Amino acid sequence: MKALVHAEKAGFGGLSIKELKEEFPKSGEVRVSLKTVGLNHRDLFVVHHRHKLTDPPLIIGSDGAGVIDAVGEGVENVKVGDEVIINPSLRWKEKSDAPPEEFEIIDGTFAEQLILPADNVVHKPRYLTWEEAGVLSIAPLTAYRALFTRGKIHPDMKVLIPGIGSGVATFLLQFAKAVGATVYVTSRSKDKCEKALELGADKAIDSNEDWEKALSGEKMDLVIECVGAATFNKSLKQLRPGGTIVTFGASAGDVVQLNLRDFFYGQFNLLGSTMGSSEEYQEMIQFIEEHQLRPVLDQMYPLEQYEQAFNRLEKADQLGKIGFYI
Repeated sequence: MKALVHAEKAGFGGLSIKELKEEFPKSGEVRVSLKTVGLNHRDLFVVHHRHKLTDPPLIIGSDGAGVIDAVGEGVENVKVGDEVIINPSLRWKEKSDAPPEEFEIIDGTFAEQLILPADNVVHKPRYLTWEEAGVLSIAPLTAYRALFTRGKIHPDMKVLIPGIGSGVATFLLQFAKAVGATVYVTSRSKDKCEKALELGADKAIDSNEDWEKALSGEKMDLVIECVGAATFNKSLKQLRPGGTIVTFGASAGDVVQLNLRDFFYGQFNLLGSTMGSSEEYQEMIQFIEEHQLRPVLDQMYPLEQYEQAFNRLEKADQLGKIGFYI
């Protein structure tokens, strides 16, 4: 079995394609023959920070789609030949204020085969291509929980999404517009701003501009902050009194100075969010099917070209999702 493995060296230098032994599912498990997989910022974090040299070799990757090619004893929800998408959220079944302590995210999708609990696969929506299905998990689930469970989005809201371009941000835009909300986005890239407008954004502004001036003083009901310290206080300034900011990203810094007096006088709500439960995953799949939404695809690579894909993601050159053919 071909797989992209991280071992022996830190960072990208520890990545290599290896041939591994084929394994078979146990009771309650299934084996998926993967066709396409999605690259996430989480994979960068795993390679650069989480996976230590003292840890056993790790097959990276959490998004993927393929065909069931073997099932363990007692599996009833799927059968051999079913086309499925992987839900990477382990041991977080029901919607809750926060994930349980035992919550984990699946690793191992950057391989020809993956064994996982049968409860962690869902049938692929028929209208999606394999390229679209393979990138459909971590990003839209993160976006769905941030917007719906935490942000309580509704059609009358004005929503700001700083840093449009990432997979999560493009899903945030698509989901919010599907609900009927008014959506504003920011980016340093003119091309990304133009693409956001094509996707339905009501206004796209240059991140380097004075946001208050660019928005003509208009205030937001909800800001989904997925950039980090570089934009957090600018985002906070765009909230109306009593508005809500939901944060889950720190790629541009994770330490923020906050003026508490401004914050409590503004009656603001600050909420954290990460990933989502299996219940939210099912809701998210139903939502995209109902609205016939498709992921925004940036570029697909053969798995052997993993270095190019990782470099593109690390430089934030992408608009939407990057994926691999297995």
